[in-house]
Amino acid sequence: MSTLPVVMKLIRNRRSNKADMASVVSKIIKRVRKEKDSALFDLTEKFDGPRLRTLRVSKREIAAAYAEETQEVISALRTAKNSIEKFHKTTVRKKEPAVVVRKGVKVWREFRPIRSVGLYIPGGKAAYPSTVLMLAIPAQIAGCREIVLCVPPGKDGKIPGAVLVAADMCGISNIFKVGGAQAIAAMAYGTGTIPKVSKIFGPGNQYVTTAKLQVYGEVDIDMPAGPSEVLVFADETANPSWVAADLLSQLEHGEDSQAILVTLSKTLGERVLKEINTQREVLPRKTIISESLKKSFAIVADSFDTAIALINDYAPEHLEIILKDEKKALEAITDAGSVFLGPYTSEPLGDYATGANHTLPTSGYAKMFSALSVESFGKKMQVQRVSREGIKGMRNTVETLAKREGLSAHKNAVSIRFKKNI
Repeated sequence: MSTLPVVMKLIRNRRSNKADMASVVSKIIKRVRKEKDSALFDLTEKFDGPRLRTLRVSKREIAAAYAEETQEVISALRTAKNSIEKFHKTTVRKKEPAVVVRKGVKVWREFRPIRSVGLYIPGGKAAYPSTVLMLAIPAQIAGCREIVLCVPPGKDGKIPGAVLVAADMCGISNIFKVGGAQAIAAMAYGTGTIPKVSKIFGPGNQYVTTAKLQVYGEVDIDMPAGPSEVLVFADETANPSWVAADLLSQLEHGEDSQAILVTLSKTLGERVLKEINTQREVLPRKTIISESLKKSFAIVADSFDTAIALINDYAPEHLEIILKDEKKALEAITDAGSVFLGPYTSEPLGDYATGANHTLPTSGYAKMFSALSVESFGKKMQVQRVSREGIKGMRNTVETLAKREGLSAHKNAVSIRFKKNI
């Protein structure tokens, strides 16, 4: 009997407590819609601490951010920005080649940017300037006219300097000190200060993800991007210390993060667990890691096929493959947000420097969503051109089908073009 159903029941805790959370988020959204800026000031004080005088980040604050950050950090942000731009510029075609469906009939698609987009940058226990780059750069490449950025403030009412530096590097000036579900509501419906956008992007905690799902329809959203997760598929060739370090790198994001090791080697599993216990003791975020470890697992699969089935069912945000035959595994994987091949492709490299986007579907949503890209910030507009010769060739098809569907005006729109007296 396969152990897969039992294992999946154990690790499917990523979408828990949804009913209670949905109710809380719904109340926040309704309040923001009704009270607008007033609600944002009150909710920011309630959830983040400070009583703000203004929501918008000033030019003075941005200038101060550069003074606050070291040249090393600023240089690293520029390097990361260059890598992200280099990769993302290659991922979209503004105009696709026309397809000649038949003589005189051409159809093609042209890319058009979404005019107004909202970017959500999580805060809380860490600052994420890299996420600013991951969201803002593809938005810029796409050609979005208005970019709104929301970041939860710290208890001192400030946004981390590195976040402001990254935003400024990307040319973003509409930066607001608001986080959580209230930020999503503000961008979805607009307030006196924060403009309404057409699509909202960015990861966050479960409240942010729930809010995005609740406003979907009023605005579009990128994906349900919630708590971070990593799954490492490794065999006996993997270095246990390296595997442990990669698992820990995701667990430090927050208490709701999750790390999974899947292996066919019980020996490797035991060595990795030992390394995790050793390494976490010297990490500054040890307390957070200890909590997220409670939601994490090391699984010894009984076969390669079982391991693959488990991985595809779990559909991880990040998937590391460290195997002798990585090609075989990659070809078998159908559901993962971002894949990291080989022992040197540590997941944090993708977080910061490879140029790939780190805004990814979580909680199993990799089964239906892709990584963020330039195309996420636009849409494909269909264009058709038909010549006289083309309409002649299609006349009978259109008139026959229009008649069968009882749409006489459709039929007439074609046939009228062949009447000599018109």
